[in-house]
Amino acid sequence: MSMINNDAIISFDEIKKQKEYISLVREILADKFYDKAPKAFVHTYGCQGNLSDSERMKGLLFEMGYRFTDNNEEADLILFNTCAIREHAEDRVFGNVGRLKALKEKNKDLIIGLCGCMVQQEHIKDKIKKSYSFVNLLFGTHVSYKLPEYIYSILTRGQKVFDIESNLNKIAEDLPIYRDGSFKAWIPIMYGCDNFCSYCIVPYVRGRERSRSSEDILKEAKQLIDSGYKEITLLGQNVNSYGKGLKEDIDFADLLKKINDIDGDFIIRFMTSHPKDCSKKLIDTIAKCKKVSHHLHLPVQSGNNRVLKEMNRKYTREEYLELVEYAKNKIPDISLTSDIIVGFPGETYEEFCDTLSLVEKVGYTSLFTFIYSAREGTKAAKMPDNITHKEKTVWFKELTDLQEKIAAKRSLDMKGKIFRCLCEGKGKNDNELIARTDGNITIEFVGDEENIGKFCNIKVTDTLTWIVKGEIIKEN
Repeated sequence: MSMINNDAIISFDEIKKQKEYISLVREILADKFYDKAPKAFVHTYGCQGNLSDSERMKGLLFEMGYRFTDNNEEADLILFNTCAIREHAEDRVFGNVGRLKALKEKNKDLIIGLCGCMVQQEHIKDKIKKSYSFVNLLFGTHVSYKLPEYIYSILTRGQKVFDIESNLNKIAEDLPIYRDGSFKAWIPIMYGCDNFCSYCIVPYVRGRERSRSSEDILKEAKQLIDSGYKEITLLGQNVNSYGKGLKEDIDFADLLKKINDIDGDFIIRFMTSHPKDCSKKLIDTIAKCKKVSHHLHLPVQSGNNRVLKEMNRKYTREEYLELVEYAKNKIPDISLTSDIIVGFPGETYEEFCDTLSLVEKVGYTSLFTFIYSAREGTKAAKMPDNITHKEKTVWFKELTDLQEKIAAKRSLDMKGKIFRCLCEGKGKNDNELIARTDGNITIEFVGDEENIGKFCNIKVTDTLTWIVKGEIIKEN
C-alpha cells in the first residue's frame, strides 16, 4: 500500500476511467487513420519539471495511438506545454501559437492544445479565448492526467475543452510514461511550492506542496536502473521539502539514501534545493552516498539581506554563506551553482554589489542569471521599481563578467585531472562527443559513438571559459 494520504492522490477509479478513454480514443483513431498512425507534435517550454510532465502526457498520447513528429506541419495534434516563469517565455509561446493558425486553416481536424503553468493563469486563458480562437484544447497543471478524456470529447463532439481547475492538488500515479532519453531520466518526487517568494508565480500555477510516496519513487527508479539508465534526476520545486503530506516518516535526505542503495552503476542528481530547507543532514548524506552527484544547485537570488527579505526568501546572506562553507568542508570537490535575479524592484546598486561580493566569495561553477521580470499576480509586481531596464542590463553584464572570470579559473584548475563522466552525445565538431562530470561540468573529447550512454574516464587537456576539452583514458 502506498504510504500517502488518500486525499492527496487521484483515485483508482479516476485513473481507471482515463485508461478506458485511452482505449476509446485508440479505437476512434484506428478507424479514422486506418492506413497510418496519427502524429503528435509536443513542444516543451521551461524547466525540467515541464519536460517530465511532457513525458507523462506523451505516454498517454502513445497509448492512445499517436506517434511523434518533430515537424508540426505533418501533425494531427499539436501540444505546447508552457512556462510562466518569465514574460519572455510567454511571448515566445504566443508568437509560436499565432503561427499555427495557417496550419489549422489547412487542416480543420487539427487539434491544437496548450497546457502547463502559463495557461493556469486566468488572464492567459481569457487572452487565448479572445485572440486565438483556433486553439481547441487548453488545460492547466493539475489535470494533465485527463488528457485522454479531453481528446475523446474533441473527437466525438467537436467541442473545445478548456479546463484550468486550480484546487485539485493531487498526484496521479500508475500512468504510462514515454521517455525521451535512453540513459538519462527525470523522476518527479514532489509537486507544488509553499514558499511564495514575492517574485514567483509558481505556487499559484503549481499549487501547494505534495509529495509522492517513497514506494512509488523507488519503484520507478528501480525500473529505470534495471532498464539500463545511468543518470536519475529527482525533480521538485523544492526537493528539500520532500515528505510533506506523507504518512511515512521520511525527508529528502532519507529518500536520497534509499535510491543510492539500489544496486547498479548510476548517478543521482536533483533540482531544485531551497537554501532555507537545505539541512546539514542533507549535505552529510550527499557526502556519504557514492552515487549522489557532488553538485548542489542552491539558488541564492540576491546577496543583500534587505532584498532577500523583500523577496520572502526566509534566509539571510550570513546563513547562506554558513551553509555553503559547511558543504565545502564536508564535500571538498562540491560544484555549486545558483540562480540570481538582477534588478529586483527597489534594489539599489549598492545592494547589487552585495550580490557581486557573495558570488566572488562562493566561487560558483556557473550561474543562471535573470533580469527581473514582473509576473502578474505576485507581490513584487506591485512594488515600485525606479531602476531602468538599461541600468539593469549594465548590472547584468557586470555580474556575468565576474562569473566568467570565476568559471575560467575553475576550468584552468581542472587541467591535467581525470574525471569519471557520463558521455551524453555528439558534440558540435566531427568525431567529438560531450560528457558531463559528477560536478555537472561539460567536457568535449574525441571518441566513438559507442561511448554514448556510458561512463568514461576523461583527462582534461585544455580549458575554455565554460567548457573544457579532454581525452578519454583507456582502461588497462
